[in-house]
Amino acid sequence: MNKAQWIPILVLRVIAMVATFVATLVMVTSHDSAKVLGMTFQAKYNNSPTLKYFVIVSIITTVYSLAALFIPPKKLWRPVLVFDLIVTSFLISSFSAAVGVGQLGKEGNSHAGWLPICGQVPKFCNHVSGALIAGFVAVIIYFILLLYSLNNVLNLVVFKV
Repeated sequence: MNKAQWIPILVLRVIAMVATFVATLVMVTSHDSAKVLGMTFQAKYNNSPTLKYFVIVSIITTVYSLAALFIPPKKLWRPVLVFDLIVTSFLISSFSAAVGVGQLGKEGNSHAGWLPICGQVPKFCNHVSGALIAGFVAVIIYFILLLYSLNNVLNLVVFKV
């Protein structure tokens, strides 16, 4: 890979790293409490395994993105491409699961008798929404990064033959 192909990858990695870091930071700081029928309950991200999964994947992606910035592109581009595919898959799965839980918290489920909680803990819901927006940006950036890297690899393979 030449320098002109490496610069967009570097920029996309930095943007993805910042997006996953912001998603992690906003989700970890999301908490609120409400008093319902004389009982106080707290809403925190770690009350939900799905939101924990989202945070763990975001942390792993942030660390991987930082580490991938220091990998020489000419030597290890194949393993990096494979790891990019894996990270993108994990990001998509964690984001999708977190959006499902977020929608359930916002709208509830009348068929199951689950009430929405965002009316009682709006600060928590706003933080989760912000984290999900940052997570969506990370998913899109990683998908673009993956497509760009695949295009470079295909061009590399086609021109070598």
